[in-house]
Amino acid sequence: MKIQKPRCFLLYALAPEGLSSAEANRLFNAAIADQRLPLVIFHDHFIGRPGGLAIFFAENAEERQALADITLLDGWRVEVHPLIFSHSPAAFDEQIAFTLRQYRGRDWELLQKEDRPAYGNLTTDGGRRTTAGQAES
Repeated sequence: MKIQKPRCFLLYALAPEGLSSAEANRLFNAAIADQRLPLVIFHDHFIGRPGGLAIFFAENAEERQALADITLLDGWRVEVHPLIFSHSPAAFDEQIAFTLRQYRGRDWELLQKEDRPAYGNLTTDGGRRTTAGQAES
C-alpha cells in the first residue's frame, strides 16, 4: 500500500516484557516527542500492559518515512497504520464527532464540556471529579 497524500496514522506500541509502566510511559513519551517525527495530535498509555498509542499527522513522504523508521522504541512491538477518514488533524476530530453522533447519538462538543477527571486529580479507580474538586467513586 503506497500512501501519497497527507494522512493521520495510528501508532500502537507494546513495551518489552519486564519494563515497568512508569519506565514504558517515560520512553513512549520521549519517542513521540522526537521532533523528527510528524506532528503528534493524540496519545495515551495502556493500563495493565505497558505501552501506548499515538495519532500522528504526516503531510509528506519524509514524515511518513520517519514514522515507518521509528527507532526510539527498539525492542518494542510497534505497528503503524494509516487511517482512512482522518486525512488531517481536523478530520480526525470530525471523525470523533461523527462516531459519537452516528453510533451513540452523542454530541462531541457537549461531551468536551462535561466535568471529567483532570490530570493530577484522578483517583486510583478512575473516579470523577465533583464540582467541589473532590473525587467520587
